[in-house]
Amino acid sequence: MNGCLLQLGKDLFRAKSREEDITISNEITGITFPVSLKAYGDGPLQLSTDKDFQIYPLLAQHGDVIEDAKKIAEIFQNPALANFDEMNVLPLIYDEKKQRCNILVFDGEKAKNSTSLIRKESAGAGRKHPVYRFYDSSHNYICEVRYGDATANALQRGLWTNTKNALPFFDSVTDGWIDYSHNRVLVQLFSHALVASEAGHAAALYQVQADIEKLKNGKN
Repeated sequence: MNGCLLQLGKDLFRAKSREEDITISNEITGITFPVSLKAYGDGPLQLSTDKDFQIYPLLAQHGDVIEDAKKIAEIFQNPALANFDEMNVLPLIYDEKKQRCNILVFDGEKAKNSTSLIRKESAGAGRKHPVYRFYDSSHNYICEVRYGDATANALQRGLWTNTKNALPFFDSVTDGWIDYSHNRVLVQLFSHALVASEAGHAAALYQVQADIEKLKNGKN
């Protein structure tokens, strides 16, 4: 990320007062914004824990099937979902069987503008509570809201999507999948970067930049 600084602290991971893990500051524009880091397998991905349990009750007020465009617009304007198209989630998605990974960004604005149906459905295997699923006009899956009050664990509540089923609503930072079958050092680099300190990031960045300069100069 050129022109950006990543500020990271271990205490932020151990007892987070907010969902975001890091803060990115653009040194050129001066704009600062928080980002939530995720590491998930290719499939279900949590976009928000909804720790105050606001989204599910909001949808329940409108019944089991919501397809009126005006009502859907009102739902997205509600404070519980007001920042839906501004979610800053940066997930590292991995496919262990095929030994590949992908860094994806959920396009909240596209998902919001595409939603034409919100329907209450059974949760699926292993979960007893229903979910509200969002679909576009062609009935393509976008995301879902799981039931779970403030006392539920993070896996039982919040806003989720699926990297397999909602691929049109993602942008790939890595321009697709990266094969790591012969480059496990790359995987270790990603995993360690998520929990390292700012000093650790600075030291690693120095080494990477030095290596890039060697490559530019044609040195091994």
